[in-house]
Amino acid sequence: MSGTGAATALSDLDREILKRVQGTLPDSATPYADIAAAVGTDEAHVLGLLSRMTETGEIRRFGATLKHQKAGFGANVMVAWYVPEEDVDRLGAMMAKRPEISHCYHRVNCLDWPYNLYTMIHGRSQEACRAVVAALCRETGLDDYAMLFSLKELKKVSMRYF
Repeated sequence: MSGTGAATALSDLDREILKRVQGTLPDSATPYADIAAAVGTDEAHVLGLLSRMTETGEIRRFGATLKHQKAGFGANVMVAWYVPEEDVDRLGAMMAKRPEISHCYHRVNCLDWPYNLYTMIHGRSQEACRAVVAALCRETGLDDYAMLFSLKELKKVSMRYF
């Protein structure tokens, strides 16, 4: 949770709420009510705090993280593409729409590494990932890329502020 807006004064109660929402939310139909009950307030207070902090920019993003291995996606490949600069936005938007792609971003290329558009593709196998790359090549007309398969996940944790 970070941002650029005006800082919200936080009570001890608010800090307890934020400690809980920056971790794993309760696995229930009412996670915010569960958090509220655990810290001694009501769901409206929890939702109000999160809404205010989102409006001020103190919380930029609040979302779920999928543990793709546990969901059956055992292969991941970062594909670095060379895309003419004038086509980056159009082709990047096309790629980002694919359900197998969790990340798609533009970076300035440098030195002997010509690639400037990166996609993170998840599949049940390396072959499934390669099939997505082949489909993207057909759809976009791109043919200059490097595939970097994940070998081992070293770290996947969110920032903790409290």
